[in-house]
Amino acid sequence: MNRCALLVALLIVAGSAAQANPVALSDTQRVRLEHGEIVVLDVLPPGGSLGRGQGGTAVTLVNAPTETVWRVLVDYPHHSGLYPRVTSAEVLEADADHALVRYVIGLGPFSFGFHVNNYPDEARGRLVWRLDRDRENSLFRDTWGYWQVESCGESVMLTYAMAARTALPAFLTRGAERDGLVETLKAVRERAEQGG
Repeated sequence: MNRCALLVALLIVAGSAAQANPVALSDTQRVRLEHGEIVVLDVLPPGGSLGRGQGGTAVTLVNAPTETVWRVLVDYPHHSGLYPRVTSAEVLEADADHALVRYVIGLGPFSFGFHVNNYPDEARGRLVWRLDRDRENSLFRDTWGYWQVESCGESVMLTYAMAARTALPAFLTRGAERDGLVETLKAVRERAEQGG
């Protein structure tokens, strides 16, 4: 068994106990990962407080060094190429433990701004984020999630979990969050594999 498959197997055993990776993957899902697929699960990240959101968790392998993947995730001003419909990202506050970013998304002729607090922990390979509900957020009622970056031999196992509640009725946005998980992971993987 290669090192990556061993890591995936260990994560399955430890998954329910470790908040860093609460995702348990089946044998079939592990094989899909090893073949370059993105595995999407109906698992919301912890932290929802205003009711249940929509979203999920997605996992992929990235053929890049851990440091490169991490650098892509915390390069906030360049998130407009990673997240679907994000047209700009401006860092309003930043220090080693926190970054407040104002994002703007475009939906047809309309644009909506929202503010997200990011809490990077490079030592653990974890980036937790949450909507700043004390600031103006025109579309989102709440959004939260995390990124987890774990070395997997020559590759990185990258987990992206997100949930959101918007001002729009849930039936209008039901598939958008799941589609966004896949689009975002593909974009991060591509950027990291190209060197960041």
